[in-house]
Amino acid sequence: MRFVRKILGLLLLVAIGLVGSGPAAVAVTPVDVVVADRAGVLDQNKLLPAVRAMDFYQPTKVAVYTYNGSASDNLNEEVLRFARAEHPEWISEDGQKWANGLFIFALDPVGRHVGTYMGEDRKVSLQQREEIQNASKDLLRDAQWTDGTIAGIQRGAELINQPWYRSTAFLVTAWTTVAAAVAGAGAWLIVRWRTRVSSRKELARGDASYSNVSLDLQVTELNASTIPDASRYGSTVLEKHRSFLAKYNTATGLSNQVHALSARNLSRRPNLKLVRSYADAAAELDALDDVIADTNALLNRGSAWAPAWDRQLAPFRADLAAIEQMLSKRNAQGDSATAAALRSFRDQSHRDLERWTAELSDGTITPETALDRLRDARTHLSELLKNHADTVIDGYAKNEKEASLMRQEMESAQAGSKSKYGRTYEPSILGTVYPAYYFFSVPTFNSGFNTGVSSVSSARGGGGSSTGYGASGGSFSGSGSSSSF
Repeated sequence: MRFVRKILGLLLLVAIGLVGSGPAAVAVTPVDVVVADRAGVLDQNKLLPAVRAMDFYQPTKVAVYTYNGSASDNLNEEVLRFARAEHPEWISEDGQKWANGLFIFALDPVGRHVGTYMGEDRKVSLQQREEIQNASKDLLRDAQWTDGTIAGIQRGAELINQPWYRSTAFLVTAWTTVAAAVAGAGAWLIVRWRTRVSSRKELARGDASYSNVSLDLQVTELNASTIPDASRYGSTVLEKHRSFLAKYNTATGLSNQVHALSARNLSRRPNLKLVRSYADAAAELDALDDVIADTNALLNRGSAWAPAWDRQLAPFRADLAAIEQMLSKRNAQGDSATAAALRSFRDQSHRDLERWTAELSDGTITPETALDRLRDARTHLSELLKNHADTVIDGYAKNEKEASLMRQEMESAQAGSKSKYGRTYEPSILGTVYPAYYFFSVPTFNSGFNTGVSSVSSARGGGGSSTGYGASGGSFSGSGSSSSF
């Protein structure tokens, strides 16, 4: 270990020496920012301050152009047409290139194209133009037009006129030359460092949950002892509770194990897995003791029944609140019949929730009936989301192969994979009684939809760059290209 550190130290000194041999880079904010948002998709109150604060290596004029085209359009040709018609100052005096000092970021949110164009003194390689466009695509695919535009322009600022000693090619060459002998050792140290950081983060997460469970242990046992086991919901929660102490003892054993690990041992991958198991076990117990308390309070109409009921409604309310944003996304078929059904259900559900709460409060319905109604409503929402998923797939997919791919991503999202979708135990009575895949939620729909669109887009090969300016471009040969997202 000591030898490896010495070698890495030498490597760092050599790299610093190489970098230090170049001139200092100058940070310059844009000399002007021009926005022609013909598509009407940008928040200029957010965009303009962000772009004006960016640092370029040379004084640069930034132009942003958006328009609503189609998938078959040539964005390069459209940008040139727009510049000739409305901004001739963007073109060089001979009409063959883009003007010096200029960087154009163009976006077609309907045709789903993004393009980058530069004056001859600001041009970068085709690969770097693709880097600039790729920096924006994840956000653009999610219809985050302003943030995607900012991300693309920021990457442009980092690459345009980049000093040679900051270029990727130079850094790769320098590090390859100097670090060939110690690359393996360096990678090993980085992996160990990242593992140690992750282990400490997981350890802190586990300790917070384990502390909560330990402090509430007696209260949890008292709550469980008064849950009516004649209730369908109460009996299922009690089944979970019967293994509570065994799981707590397991978590205690894991706690003892992970706290006995030294800082050096926390850097090892097998121990990270152990620490994560401790954190997950403690987090599940922490959620379950809250559910036990809520089940007791709600089914027995205790003094805390109202906040307990609100916590049962929280996941459903979150879904209802997210419906409109989901439907407003690009390719989400927001004007379809299935979208209308979702909106109608949302509006009716808001009224139903108020009514159920009032009836629960005055004793017109029992807590179990209220939970049944909530279960039925969430089940109905799941069916409506599945119907809308079919609508979205039919609208986006061009053939059965693409439809099958999107359908598979939707089903995979609903089935749930904690490692892929980050799904966790829902701390509610319904989340305890029913498996995680029982209800199809709006966040799950979004995950499957975004992944499905991305998979289909990749399968179509939409990422390739286009550099031509079309038939109307004539002999124009300015530096620029566009690609799909």
